[in-house]
Amino acid sequence: MDRTTSRTQFEIREIGCVKSIREFIVKAVDMPSCITGQMVKFANGVRGLVMGFTENEVQILVLDSKSDIRAGDEVYSTGEPLLLPAGENFIGRMVDALAVPQDELGPIESDDYFSVFRDAPSVMQRIPVEKTLETGTVILDALIPIAKGQRQLLIGDRLTGKTTVAIDAILNQKGKNVICIYCCIGKPYSSLLRTLDLLREQGAMDYTIVVSGVASTSAGEQYLSPYTACMLGEYFMHSGRDVFVIFDDLTKHAWVYRQISLLLERAPGREAYPGDIFYIHSQLMERAGYLSPEASGGSMTFFPIVDILQGDVTGYVSSNLVSMTDGQVYFDASLFYKGFKPAIDLGLSVSRIGSKAQWNAMRDVSTSLRIEYLQYLELLQITQLHAGSLSKEAQACYNRNQIVAALIVQDKNKPIPVEEQITVLYLLNKGSLDDLAEDGIVKFKEKFFEFFKTKAQAVIDKLCETEELSEEFKTKLEEVFKEYIQGGSS
Repeated sequence: MDRTTSRTQFEIREIGCVKSIREFIVKAVDMPSCITGQMVKFANGVRGLVMGFTENEVQILVLDSKSDIRAGDEVYSTGEPLLLPAGENFIGRMVDALAVPQDELGPIESDDYFSVFRDAPSVMQRIPVEKTLETGTVILDALIPIAKGQRQLLIGDRLTGKTTVAIDAILNQKGKNVICIYCCIGKPYSSLLRTLDLLREQGAMDYTIVVSGVASTSAGEQYLSPYTACMLGEYFMHSGRDVFVIFDDLTKHAWVYRQISLLLERAPGREAYPGDIFYIHSQLMERAGYLSPEASGGSMTFFPIVDILQGDVTGYVSSNLVSMTDGQVYFDASLFYKGFKPAIDLGLSVSRIGSKAQWNAMRDVSTSLRIEYLQYLELLQITQLHAGSLSKEAQACYNRNQIVAALIVQDKNKPIPVEEQITVLYLLNKGSLDDLAEDGIVKFKEKFFEFFKTKAQAVIDKLCETEELSEEFKTKLEEVFKEYIQGGSS
């Protein structure tokens, strides 16, 4: 005889009670089984994150509006960590810190759920980072190379071009099969909209996700947004894809965490930040890396951005981040105001991965570029202080380095492909550009590479494939440049 067994599904959850609420921090009782990082729900559906507990109370960070929560309300815990949706359908969308769409394009169908505070990959799951992430910025690609899986800090005063360089790196990933994530933390909504409009205008939203934690959102969302961006990136990394994440910026993230900590009554330390401010950022930074083929072979590269005040890199948060990243790009306000853009100080900027991540061809043509550019800045100072005091040799050096500076200075939102950078730097090293006037250099930058492509697309394709500077490429380049000059294009 057939027997039908009916099964009833039970949901086991712990029910606590709100004891008090102060700003965006709730204290609840009767929840003895909760753990840090766990998600809870209030009676009105608002979600919260367990930030800590004492012997009798649980401290909960409200992740949404706090206005409807009252003392005596029930709060529920299922014992699960904070899990949020992730998947392919998030590409091209803007979401908040809880992965809820913010672009009025409808709901997003997820492929999986990932823990927001996932553990970083172990050492055994990683391999050395040696593949280039092409940023499209000449100074970075030639002198401060970035590798896939690297964490490179962008640090400098406000309004010195940090976000511009980071966004240019996103624009440069077009057609390179890299998923980009831009995380906006604590910035005005108008600033995020400008960035979003630029990404859409340039077609970059086809491979980009925007995570919004703008200043108008709750402190909980601003705190959570970089971890959500990282979680979305991990979905693609563990699927074997390359991911590039920008955190703009972690200074404001630290400010929000300081507010949260003061309301949690955690003892303030240096600059009023709690002692674990180092942990919350290192926990985030450790999740970048390049996975071994056995662990999917994906990579995740981080560009954390930090604002400093009047060039002081010794601040608590900034010095912490310098110590936990693989190098820093320092933006100098004085260079910016003189018109050297991107205003990157080569004396204070470094990549600890170094030339291992560079194309061999780029390494060949960029050896002397750093010292020539630094020489130019020094000679420029001397000429400003002592007009006409340069010797004949110094004047020749100055004229040559002026060309170097003209090639390095770059318009915003116009990333330059690596193969074009190599082409221009090779001609610079050969001395082919020494006789061009200043307006000739500008015209050369705008027109020569397109002219070269019409004449020698095959050798350019071979350069991109082999990443080596072949004799065939050199011969063809010199031949085409000669034709370009004779045609009066300069």
